[in-house]
Amino acid sequence: MYLKSIEVQGFKSFANKITFEFHNGITGIVGPNGSGKSNVADAVRWVLGEQSAKQLRGGNMQDVIFSGTETRRPLGFAYVAITMDNSDHKLPIDYQEVTIARRLYRSGESEYLLNGTSCRLKDVNELFYDTGIGKEGYSIIGQGQIDKILSGKPEERRELFDEAAGIVKFKRRKNTAIKKLEEEQQNLTRVKDILSELTRQVAPLEKQAETAKVYLKKKEALKKLDMQMFLAEMNRIRAELEETEKKYQIARADLEDTEKSFGITKTEYEKLEQELEKQEQEIQSLREGNTKRTLEKQQLENQIHILKEQIHSAKQNESLYQERSRALQADMEKRTEEEREYLSEKEILEKQIREFETVQSETQRAFKDLAMEIHSLEEKVEKGKNEIIEILNMRASTKGKLQRYDTMMEQISIRKTELNQKHLRLKSESASLKTAEKAYLAEKEEIQETIDKLVRQANRCEDQITKYQAEMAKAGQQLEAGQTAYHREASRLESMRNIAERYDGYGNSIRRVMEQKKRVSGIKGVVADLLKVEKNYETAIETALGGSIQNIVTDNENTAKTMIEFLKKNKYGRATFLPLTSMQNKKGFSNAAALKEPGVIGVASELVTVGSEYQGLANYLLGRTLVVDHIDHGIAIAKKYQYSIRMVTIEGESLNPGGSLTGGAFKNNSNLLGRRREIEELQDTVERLKTETEKLQQSLEAYREKRNHFREEAASIQEKLQEQYIRENTVQMNLNSMTGKREEIQAGYEGLKLEKEQLEKQTREIQDNSLSIQLELETSAKQEKALEEQINASQEVLEKKKAEETRLSKELEKAHVETANLTSKQGFLAENLTRIRRELGELKEQCQALESGMVQGKEEMSLKEAEIKEIEKQVTLAEQASKETQERLLAAAAVKEEMNQNYKSFFTKRDELSGRMNLLDKECYRLNAQKEKLEESQESQVNYMWEEYEVTYSQAQEEVQEISEDRAEIKKNISQMRSEIRQLGNVNVNAIEEFKELLERQTFMQSQHDDLVEAEKTLLGIIDELDTGMRRQFEEKFAEIRREFDKAFKELFGGGKGTLELDEEEDILEAGIRIISQPPGKKLQNMMQLSGGEKALTAIALLFAIQNLKPSPFCLLDEIEAALDDSNVTRYAKYLHKLTKNTQFIIITHRRGTMTAADRLYGITMQEKGVSTLVSVNLIEHDLDK
Repeated sequence: MYLKSIEVQGFKSFANKITFEFHNGITGIVGPNGSGKSNVADAVRWVLGEQSAKQLRGGNMQDVIFSGTETRRPLGFAYVAITMDNSDHKLPIDYQEVTIARRLYRSGESEYLLNGTSCRLKDVNELFYDTGIGKEGYSIIGQGQIDKILSGKPEERRELFDEAAGIVKFKRRKNTAIKKLEEEQQNLTRVKDILSELTRQVAPLEKQAETAKVYLKKKEALKKLDMQMFLAEMNRIRAELEETEKKYQIARADLEDTEKSFGITKTEYEKLEQELEKQEQEIQSLREGNTKRTLEKQQLENQIHILKEQIHSAKQNESLYQERSRALQADMEKRTEEEREYLSEKEILEKQIREFETVQSETQRAFKDLAMEIHSLEEKVEKGKNEIIEILNMRASTKGKLQRYDTMMEQISIRKTELNQKHLRLKSESASLKTAEKAYLAEKEEIQETIDKLVRQANRCEDQITKYQAEMAKAGQQLEAGQTAYHREASRLESMRNIAERYDGYGNSIRRVMEQKKRVSGIKGVVADLLKVEKNYETAIETALGGSIQNIVTDNENTAKTMIEFLKKNKYGRATFLPLTSMQNKKGFSNAAALKEPGVIGVASELVTVGSEYQGLANYLLGRTLVVDHIDHGIAIAKKYQYSIRMVTIEGESLNPGGSLTGGAFKNNSNLLGRRREIEELQDTVERLKTETEKLQQSLEAYREKRNHFREEAASIQEKLQEQYIRENTVQMNLNSMTGKREEIQAGYEGLKLEKEQLEKQTREIQDNSLSIQLELETSAKQEKALEEQINASQEVLEKKKAEETRLSKELEKAHVETANLTSKQGFLAENLTRIRRELGELKEQCQALESGMVQGKEEMSLKEAEIKEIEKQVTLAEQASKETQERLLAAAAVKEEMNQNYKSFFTKRDELSGRMNLLDKECYRLNAQKEKLEESQESQVNYMWEEYEVTYSQAQEEVQEISEDRAEIKKNISQMRSEIRQLGNVNVNAIEEFKELLERQTFMQSQHDDLVEAEKTLLGIIDELDTGMRRQFEEKFAEIRREFDKAFKELFGGGKGTLELDEEEDILEAGIRIISQPPGKKLQNMMQLSGGEKALTAIALLFAIQNLKPSPFCLLDEIEAALDDSNVTRYAKYLHKLTKNTQFIIITHRRGTMTAADRLYGITMQEKGVSTLVSVNLIEHDLDK
C-alpha cells in the first residue's frame, strides 16, 4: 500500500486544482521559502481529519480556504483528496484504490468522502487504525512534531508509542467500552428506580384489580337478576294489559248499549216534552188572557184608587209643599257650608297628590291587565251569582208570594204616600245624574282625544322602530356577508402567502436553495419573484421565460457555486443560477424593423417592471423575445424575417427561431409569475373589505341608537297612555255607575207603576198555579246547581288571578295606596263639589216646582173625580169576562197535571241512564288510564335495560333460559346484590387492565435490568481483557522499539547510545516515556542538555526506529533535517534509503543532500503572487545537474 496522489484545490495557497502523482521510493518537494511547500503536508494532515486550526497554522478552520490575492477573488471552498493503492488490502476495504477526500465551505459546512461517498470522520480514523497513518500517527512529521517529541513531557509522547505499539485501536475500544459502561450503568440506575416504583405500585393495583374482578362478577350476576326481573315484569305487565283490555272492551260495549237506550228514551222524552209544551202554551194563553183581563180590571181599580189617592194626596200636598219648601231652604244652607269645607279639603288633597304622583310605576300596566282579567272574571262570576240570586230571589219570591201578598194589600195605602215621595226624589236624582253624566262624557271625550293623539305618536314610533329594525337587519346581513367575504379573502391571502413562502410549485432543489436565503445574503430570489408583469401579459411572459422562471438569481458566481456545492453535498438535485455579475451588458433586440410590424406589442423585457439592479437580468431573459397579439400575426412576422425571431402570443403560443411552434392548453396553471400580483390584489381586497365591514358596523350602531331612542320614546308614550286609560276607566266606571243609577231610577218609576199590579197578579198566580210553582222550584234548583258549578270553576281561576293581583297589589301598596286614596278623595271631593253645586241648583228648581205644583194640584182634582166614575163602569164588565176564562183554565190544568206525571217518569228513567253512562264512561277512562300506566311501566322497564345493559327483550329471552315467576325473591336477590356491590365502595374497573399492563411492564423492566447487569458484567470483562492484552503487547513492542532506537541512534550518530525509559510507579498503559541520549564521546544526559542538531537527530532516530519496527505505508517529512549539518544530512539520507523497502517517503526539504537522495522531485513556486504552482520536474532536474 502506498500513496498514489494528492489532489488539492482552494486549499491555502493552492488556488488552482493541482494533482501530485507519487510512486514508491522517495519523492522530494522543494521550493523557496513561502512558496507553499508545507501546505502540502497540511493538506494531507487536514484530509486525514485534523480538527485544530492551530496545527494547520491558522486562526480558524476557514483560514484553510484560499483567501484571494490582489488580482484573485477568494474561493468559497477548499478541497483535498488523497488516493491510496490498496492492492495488498492492508486497509480493511474491498477496493484496489482508496480515495479519501475532504471539502470545506466558507459557510462552515464540511464533508468527508470515501471513494466519492459521504462518510464520517470516525470512518476515516477507523480505516487507518494501526497503520501509522493519521493526524496522530507517525506518518506525517513536521518540525513542530520533532520539537514536541523532544521538548514535550514524557506523558505527551504516549500517543506516538501507542500508535507504534498498535494499541491505539484497543485504547479506543476501551474508551468506547468505558463510555458504553457508563451509559449502561446510568440506564441500570434508571431501570432500578423505575423497577422500584413499579414494585411499589403493583401491590395496591393488584388489590384494586381483585376488587374490580369481584365487582364485575357481581355486576354480571346483577345483570342476570335484572334480566330475570325484567322478563317477569314484562310477563306480568303483558298479562295485566290483556286483562285490562278485555275489561275495557266489555265496559265499552255496555256503554254503547246504554247510549242507545238513552237515545230512545231521549226521543220519547222530547216528544212528551213537545206535547207538554203545547199544553203549557194553551194554559199560558188562557192564563195570559185571564191575567190580561185581571190586569185590566186591576188597572182600572188601581186607577180609581190612584185617582182617589191623588185627590187625597193633592189635599195633603199643600201642607207638604210648604214643609218641603222650608226643608229645601235648610238643605241649601247646609250644601253651601259643605261646599266651603270641600274646597278647603281639596286644596290639601291636591298638595298631597302632587307629592305622591311620582310613586306609580310600570307595575300599573301589569296590574291593569290583571285587573281587566279579574274584572272580566268577576263580571262572569257576578253574573252567575246574580243569576243564582235571581233564581233564589224568584224562588224566595215565589215561596214568599203567598205570605207577602196577604199583607201587601194592607200596606198599599201606606205605600202610596211613600211612592209619591220616592217619585219626587227619583226625579231630583235623575236631573242630577244627567248633569254629572254630561260632565263625565265631556271628560271622556277629552281623554279619548288625548289617547288617540298618543296612539298616533306610538304608531309613528313603532313605524320608526320597524324601519330601523329593518335597516339593522339589512345592515346585519350586509355585515355578515362582508365579514364572510373578509375572512374568506384573508384566508386566501394567508394561503397565497404560505404558498409563496414555501415556494410551492417549484422544484425540490429550488425550495432547498431558497430555504438558505436568510443565511446566504447573496441569494436574491427566483426569477418569478423579481419580475412584475401586468395581468394581460402574464401568460405571454411566463411562456417567454419557460423553465427560466424557476432560475435562482444570485449576486455573483461564488454564491451560485456555493449553492451548487450545497445541492451536491445534500443530494437535493440540480438548479440553474443566474449571477447578476454575468448578466450585465447583454445585447437587446436588434431587429428594430420587426417592432413596427402589425400585431407586435413590444419586446418582452419592456413589458415587465424590475428594479434597476435586475434590468440586465430582464434583458438577458426577455430582451430577444417579441410579444405579439395573435398567432396569425406571429406566423406572418416569422415568415417575413425567415424564422429568425423568437415570439410569444398573449394566449401563450410560442414561435421559435427555425419555424417550430409550441401551443395548446396548459396542463396545470401554476401561474408562478402572477403570485405576487394576486397577493397584492388580495391585500387590497382584504383592506377594502375590512374598511367596508367597519363602516357597516358603524352604520349598524347608528341604527341601533336611533331604534333605542324611539323605543324609549314609545315606552314613555305607553306610560302616558296607561295613565289616560286609567282615567278613562275611572270615568267609564263612573258613567257605568250612573247608567246603573239611571236604570235604577227608571226601574223605580216602572216599579212604582206596576208594583201593585204585580203583587195582585202574583197572589192570584200562587193561588191558581201551586203545581206550576213547584215545578218551577225544581227547575230553578237544577239551574242553580249548574250555575254553581260554572261559578266554582270561574271562581278557581278568579282566585288564582286574585292571588296574582294581591301579589302585585302588595308591591304597589306602599306607593299606590296613598296615591289611589288621595286620587279617589280628590275625585270624590270634585264629585261632591259638583254634586253640591248641582244640588243647590236643583233645590232652587224644586222650590219653583213646588210653587207651580200647588197651582196644578187644584186643577187636577176636579178632572180626576170625573174620571173615577167612568172607570167604575169598565170594572164591572171585566169581572164577568174573567169568570168565564177561569173555568176554561181549570180544565186545561187537569190535562197538564196528567201529562206532568208521565213527564216525571221519563225524567227519572233519563236520569238513571245518564248516571249509568257516566259510570261506564268513568270506568272506560279508568281502564284506559290503567292501560297507559302499564304501557309506561313496560316502556320504563325496556328503557332501563337498554340504558343499563344495552339489552333488548328478545336478547334477554335468549340469555335467560329459565324465567322465575317469584318476583319477590328476585327483588330480594337484586337488593342483596346491589348492597354487596355498594359495600365494595369505589371500584376502579380499569385496574384489571392497568394491573396487567403494569405487571407486563415490571416483567419487561426486570428483564431489562437483568440484561443491563449482564451487559455491565460483559463490558467489565471486555475492559479487563483489553487492559491485559494492551499491557502485554505494549511491553513487547516497547522493548523492541527501545532496541531499534539504540540501533538507529548508533547508526545516525556513528556511535553513542540511545535508550527509552518508562515513568515508574505508574500504570504501564498511562506512564510517560523518557528519551535518554548519549552521543559518542559524551556522558549519558538529558535531552534538554543536547544541541539543536543532536535533538533533531535523536528524534529522527526514534522515528526511524518506529518505522523499522512498524513501517507505515507512507511517511511525509516536512523539513525535519533542517537543523542537521551536511554530514548528518548525508547519514539521514542514507538511512532513508534503507527504509524505502517498506515505506514510501515524501520529503519536503530545501537541503541539497536530501534532494540528492530523492528518486523524483516536485517544485513549488509562486509565479503569481499568493498562488502556489507546480513546476516542471525536468526543469528542476536540469538545474540540479548544473
